[in-house]
Amino acid sequence: MTQIESSPKKTALITGVTGQDGSYLAELLLSKGYRVVGVVRRASTVNFERIAHFQDQIELANADLLDQYSLIDVIKTFQPDEVYNLAAQSFVPISWSQPVLTGEFTALGVTRVLEAIRMVNPKIKFYQASSSEMFGKVLEVPQRESTPFYPRSPYGVAKVYGHYITVNYRESYDLFAVSGILFNHESPRRGTEFVTRKISNAVARIKLGLATEVRLGNLEARRDWGYAKDYVEAMWRMLQQDHPEDYVIATGETHSVGELVEIAFEHLDLDWRDFVVQDPKFYRPAEVDLLVGDSSRAKSKLGWVPTVSFKDLVVMMVDSDLAWLQHSSH
Repeated sequence: MTQIESSPKKTALITGVTGQDGSYLAELLLSKGYRVVGVVRRASTVNFERIAHFQDQIELANADLLDQYSLIDVIKTFQPDEVYNLAAQSFVPISWSQPVLTGEFTALGVTRVLEAIRMVNPKIKFYQASSSEMFGKVLEVPQRESTPFYPRSPYGVAKVYGHYITVNYRESYDLFAVSGILFNHESPRRGTEFVTRKISNAVARIKLGLATEVRLGNLEARRDWGYAKDYVEAMWRMLQQDHPEDYVIATGETHSVGELVEIAFEHLDLDWRDFVVQDPKFYRPAEVDLLVGDSSRAKSKLGWVPTVSFKDLVVMMVDSDLAWLQHSSH
């Protein structure tokens, strides 16, 4: 019997490995037999909570998107086959109070990673986390790969730069560099500052008598919300293609913040009207009213489809927060 040679283990480098997407992507790649290297900043505030349950299966390396040499060094040291750039200042409201830092991380940081790849090994495949916030004040509905960008926040503007610099390196240096234009994607691992998790957490706290209200901004804002675990699968698929292409990843459905609130409260037999306070403090200086994506290209070329419905996602997040709060109160 001839011995079938197993292909050598691929190495993937993930910036932003401690975030929601980074943690799910690391798990996915481990399940596919990758050697996974997570890039973390040498900061006192790094939170390893999301990766704690598999931290011993990955390698961690210190580097920083603000420091070109650290990125060159980490790529030289680990010689990855694939690099996923998921690190960014990713919270839109912060981008108004810290626009310059947002630009440094979310825009120029992308260039530094691409430059490190170009210098060390241009054969490395690169994934850039682009965002539906680039569409901002939308010029067509639904938004697809060809829809013009009109960002409405410093974060959105920085993401447009990151997107186009990725295209530029692909075309200028023949790099396998792609952008996934991901619409909102949530999970129980979402940070509590994001509206979905803020709501699921508040509902659980109210149910347990730990809070009496939740203060929210614009309940009319509409988004296309999917499940983060589905979305990291799309990232991986983009880097397995023969040709580098950008893809919109979305569910194609749009829901308002108000609908999200209603489902979350109803799930725990509460009437949201008794607990939700609309607070002008949480309105954006320039609002993005409607985002909804057309992921036909991803469906036909990547064979990617979302698996979790909006309602199931909201219920999953509320249940997770409820279980976590009940557990931590004992």
